[in-house]
Amino acid sequence: MNLTIKPLTPELSDDYFDFFENRTFTDDSPYRCYCQVYQMSAEQQREEIANANGADPGTISKQVAQKQINSGVLRGYLAYVDDVSIGWCNANDKSNYSPDHGAHFHAPTKKREMAVVCFEIAPEYRGKGVATTLLNRVLSDAKIGGYVAIDAFPVIRNERYEWDCAGPYRLYEKAGFVKVAEHDGYAIVRKDIKP
Repeated sequence: MNLTIKPLTPELSDDYFDFFENRTFTDDSPYRCYCQVYQMSAEQQREEIANANGADPGTISKQVAQKQINSGVLRGYLAYVDDVSIGWCNANDKSNYSPDHGAHFHAPTKKREMAVVCFEIAPEYRGKGVATTLLNRVLSDAKIGGYVAIDAFPVIRNERYEWDCAGPYRLYEKAGFVKVAEHDGYAIVRKDIKP
């Protein structure tokens, strides 16, 4: 498999939306989003709904995601095979996440800590190392970018779950993340970045 990883930029918006609309949720996944919620406060969510003028939630979500991509608030990486986007990882500066999702998601200082909050992989590419390759790129770029740590929030499960959008615990464990806390069925795992 010829896998390529690219950071999300406004120029790659079409690939991003093509992935979310045509590949990621084709297997009856319980999720339907554009990964825009993590970057929104509860107040921003209410404002978007109030200003929607009756638009359906999917249209609102897509518009919000496009604004976030254009402004650089929504960040992450797309995985490609043969120039087709087949995977996504939301990996972002913790200052871009809303504290409304929990104090562990947000850090006020920019360019200090990152978080990985979501993976989506097209069904036919799951279990083939795409998430590992995405995570390795996050780690590499975080080190180059001068970040001191990366956090992630996997759900603690006893068996494999097909739609594990936070990424399985073992993915982070293999990459050298260490559990620092546990809350309501999920772990907070951290990897310190050495300069």
